[in-house]
Parts: sequence; C-alpha cells; structure tokens
Amino acid sequence: MASDLGYDGVELMVWADPVSQDVRAVGRLSARSGMPVLAVHAPCLLISQRVWSPDPSERLRRAVEAAGELNAPTVVLHPPFRWQRKYADGFADLVASLEDESGTAIAVENMFPVRRPLGRGRSVEMNAFKPSVDPTDVGHRNYTLDLSHSAAAHMDALELAKRMGEGLRHVHLADGSGAPKDEHMIPGRGTQPCAELCEQLARGAFDGQVVLEVNTRRAASPAARREMLAEALLFARLHLDWPAQGRPGEPRPGLSS
Repeated sequence: MASDLGYDGVELMVWADPVSQDVRAVGRLSARSGMPVLAVHAPCLLISQRVWSPDPSERLRRAVEAAGELNAPTVVLHPPFRWQRKYADGFADLVASLEDESGTAIAVENMFPVRRPLGRGRSVEMNAFKPSVDPTDVGHRNYTLDLSHSAAAHMDALELAKRMGEGLRHVHLADGSGAPKDEHMIPGRGTQPCAELCEQLARGAFDGQVVLEVNTRRAASPAARREMLAEALLFARLHLDWPAQGRPGEPRPGLSS
C-alpha cells in the first residue's frame, strides 16, 4: 500500500507481531515491495517488554543491529519507564555509545503523561518516564518529535522542535485534539501545528525522515484506509514542498508510513 500510494519507505515498529521481530522476513517484504525501511522503532511499548529480551538494553542493541541489517539510518526510542531504574540510570550513556559503535542515529522520542480521571472534571497526572516525557531534559544527539504525543502532553510542538534544534532527526507527523491519549489523527484534523512544522523543516536544513504515523483502525475497508493514508501523504507533500519523485541522485528526507 505504501508503494502504491507513493511513499518513499516505511518505519518498522517492532512489537508483538512476529513478522516485525524477524529481520530477514522484513527484508524480504522490503525487497518485494520496493519500499526501504528508513527507520526501526525499538520495542519499548508496554506490550512489547519481552520482545527479543526482557532486558531493555538488549532490546535496544537488537534494534540497532536490525537497523544495520536493513540499512535504516535511524532507530526510534522511547525514554525509560520510571521503574526501569538501572536502565534509566545508564540510558544516556548507552544511547551515545551505541551511536558511536554503529553510526546509527538513535532518536529519543517525546512522550506524554498519563491522566486518570477522578470525577467532576478533575484528574490526576502521572509521569511514567524518567526523568520526564521531554527528552531534551536529558539532552541527546538525536530526537524524534511526535506531534500526537505533544498534543496529549499539552506541549508546544514548535517550541519543542526549537529545543531539539539540529538534533531533530525524525518526525512522527500526526495530529491530536489535546485529549489525554495518543490519537494519531490525520495531520490537519486536530490542533497541532503540523503545517507550520513541515514548512519550518522545508525552509531549514532538515535531512531526516518524516513518518506519517496515523491511526487507521476506524477505516471500514482497505479502500477507506488507502484514502486516509493518501490524504496524510498529500498533506505532508504540500507543506513540506517535496516533489513526489526527486531528481535521480538528489538527497532528500524520506516520507514514510
């Protein structure tokens, strides 16, 4: 579907799906479809805590190895959970050392707090990540900016991009309404400055990947899913001002699904 719609490639989310864990199988799918894997998302969701290994450090190492095998220049990674104390204490050093060893950019992603309703319009907010949902609080070489996450966290995405500076390597382009959940709406349908960020990237020296990470679970059919992904791609190309087909040999950022 990504190939048919004109995407440049895909980001591989490694999670409970057995195929996503099999690097050789993913390589075969990539070759068959002509869609390169431009990034590998390490297995760091709650449902993937035992994928490849129960040790989060080992999962990250495996993700970096997978990126190398698939010729993907970027690994996407969430900050540590607060209860992963040993991993959290050495997280920044581990990320930096793996980048030095592999030459792969490990782009740490902004997250969002969990809000639990208490009734009568009240809620309590909990930060599940250490030290916070904002990876710039620690400082890394490379970052992923997720606009669905910034919506849920009520963070200013443009200010966050500014703090990330030249370290902004990877963008999860999606929208959100500000609800306390990860919505991943089609860009342009929510409250986030999706167009402004894309135009800012187009004016600058950004040479990473923009990934359309949109939720299509409500699509009633494959055709409806195609329409949603086509709309998202059209939005991105319009505001990034990148042609559907670049000139041969011309380097440019990748648009992935």
